[in-house]
Amino acid sequence: MELPQIKHGCKLLTAIFFLFTNLYLCSALEPQGNGQLYMTSDVKEISGKSYDYIVVGGGTAGCPLAAILSKRFSVLLVERGSSPYGNPLVMDKKYYGLSLLQTDEYTSVAQSFTSEDGVSNLRGRVLGGSSAINGGFYSRASEDFIRKAGWDRKLVRDAYKWVESKVVFQSEITPWQAVTKLNLLEAGILPDNGFSLEHIKGTKVSGSVFDEYGRRHTSADLLQAGNPKRITVLLNATVKSIIFNKNANRNESRAGGIRFIQSNGSLNQTYEAYLKQSKNSSSRGDVILAAGALGSPQVLLLSGIGPQQHLQNFNIPLVADLKEVGQGMQDNPSIGILLDTKSENRLPDPPQVVGIADDFKIIVQGLILPISLNETRIVISAKVAFPASRGKLELNNTDPRQNPAVNFNYLSNRKDLDECVKLSQLLDQVSSSKAIALFLGMEHKNKSMSTEDEARKLCKSNVRTFYHYHGGCAVGSVVDKDHRVYGVKGLRVVDGSTFSESPGTNPMATLLMLGRYQAIKILKERNCPV
Repeated sequence: MELPQIKHGCKLLTAIFFLFTNLYLCSALEPQGNGQLYMTSDVKEISGKSYDYIVVGGGTAGCPLAAILSKRFSVLLVERGSSPYGNPLVMDKKYYGLSLLQTDEYTSVAQSFTSEDGVSNLRGRVLGGSSAINGGFYSRASEDFIRKAGWDRKLVRDAYKWVESKVVFQSEITPWQAVTKLNLLEAGILPDNGFSLEHIKGTKVSGSVFDEYGRRHTSADLLQAGNPKRITVLLNATVKSIIFNKNANRNESRAGGIRFIQSNGSLNQTYEAYLKQSKNSSSRGDVILAAGALGSPQVLLLSGIGPQQHLQNFNIPLVADLKEVGQGMQDNPSIGILLDTKSENRLPDPPQVVGIADDFKIIVQGLILPISLNETRIVISAKVAFPASRGKLELNNTDPRQNPAVNFNYLSNRKDLDECVKLSQLLDQVSSSKAIALFLGMEHKNKSMSTEDEARKLCKSNVRTFYHYHGGCAVGSVVDKDHRVYGVKGLRVVDGSTFSESPGTNPMATLLMLGRYQAIKILKERNCPV
């Protein structure tokens, strides 16, 4: 994601936010499209029912996953947040970033958290996940990333194209994005690749989930590609844990359903939904976690899957002693520079142009971000694309609505700090371009380059997130190549928590692709026509 670091808004913003909420309450559950998709926030209505598949998390990967599975099977999609439809703060480009200015404990579309490193961050809590709150930047992963993942290249490309045919656009370049492009080229980030969805060296204009009218298209839109008669979307419900059935003869545990609560209700009022049972275990469906890099490892831990000692600290019965759950957490360290001397009342402008430099190791972008209802700042920011530093995620408590404790260990590996030095010096070049001076109406001055020592201090004291965190349920340590969780049956994880390294670029495109990709693989496993 390309989300702004922002301060809380004023009372006026709060009033306007609730005004929008009330005005659009009647349409809040209505999806775009044919309107046949069934959505509900009534946990009692879903309690006790059975489905072929249960997908936990209606985010970037979860929605396309549920859509494709519904072609042949009944699917329950459980989302802890609300619907994005009817909320202009989410759906309208001119309000980009304003939905993040107000966060609360249980109901806001974005949930704030601060890592153990002391860096503030955000995660999506809305149908569509982070695709409903980010900057909308769409770019495919590199061929190298796909090769390392061991994915079928043709199936990957077909899945990307399917996503792009529905929710990806080539938007008109704004004046600021045009300036950003000139900045990057002037700083030597070449060649000029024009418009491209590929992850390639140089400066490029990428795709966007904002269309030509400034309307956001999220992963939730992809649900319309499914069979509406076979999908049930449960909103405002948080999964507490997975239900496991024990097979005494085989001494194995199999996922049989989920326990969930109303997101803003009592933790003690628990409901259950189940997987349909079959005499032939090989024809049964799965519980599939798509709750994100924080949510999926958290649900596993709460369900008794993880390091035994850690689970004992919370009196959670052990189901599978998987020591790697929550391990290998990564985030892309980032540095940002404010270009204007004071806030202005410009329209927010999410990034659409990027510079891919230093052999793909540095990504640079420019954006205009809101800091309050009527104030914005102009920022140039960059990230270390392939961090070597790794951290871990652990439980804080047993309330699934609360954020787990996560430490990304920013810049703890010397390679990351060295790369951050290069990054900060590149930002010096980009931010001192003639194009920026002209745009801001300032006299152009050649900016002196930071020394290496100055750059190191800047990195250590000003490191922040680029919102592209991943890990915690990596393929090969927590799940196998088919994303099945080791040590149990009937349970998979399909989201960014399974990545052991960054895609380099914004992960949204790859997560949208992954949902469809894995769903098709599941259908093929069951010999179902795709």
